[in-house]
Amino acid sequence: MSATRDFWSRRRAGVEAEAQALEARAVEAEAAKLDDRPDEEILAELNLPQPETLDSPDAVQAFLKAELPQRLKTRALRRLWRLNPVLANVDGLVDYGEDYTDAAMIIENMQTAYQVGKGMVTAFLEDDEDDEDTEEAPVEEIEEEAPLIAAAEPVPLPEPDPEPPAMPQRRMRFAFDTA
Repeated sequence: MSATRDFWSRRRAGVEAEAQALEARAVEAEAAKLDDRPDEEILAELNLPQPETLDSPDAVQAFLKAELPQRLKTRALRRLWRLNPVLANVDGLVDYGEDYTDAAMIIENMQTAYQVGKGMVTAFLEDDEDDEDTEEAPVEEIEEEAPLIAAAEPVPLPEPDPEPPAMPQRRMRFAFDTA
């Protein structure tokens, strides 16, 4: 009996798959017909305005519900993003939202205190020296007076104990009040 049940369940699934495939082909054929037609003709047939002339976000819903080609839906969504200020403004949380290659933002003759391999150490040393003396000392003198931290000798670490002391065994005890 289980063999006949498996046959009929497979048969039903096959029939449903064929029906879905026919529906998909029909939708693709309709989409292909719409893709070949100009936008003005499609909009006139469905009694819809040009997407660029929409004046409210609610009017965009008609474009998204109708059987329209994707290009018309995209035009309507672009208009929606211009109409709604919440959608038009980026919140600043986009990681790569800024264009760092913009040539207008480059500052000519920009200098930095950062040195490759040394970081910003010399800039901080100059500030310390300025606090002590009012005269400015050249950077070479500062580097000689205060060596970089990276150049310091490493401090030896204490050797670990060969075997840690054994911890005493503990047992948990529970006491229940009988009330």
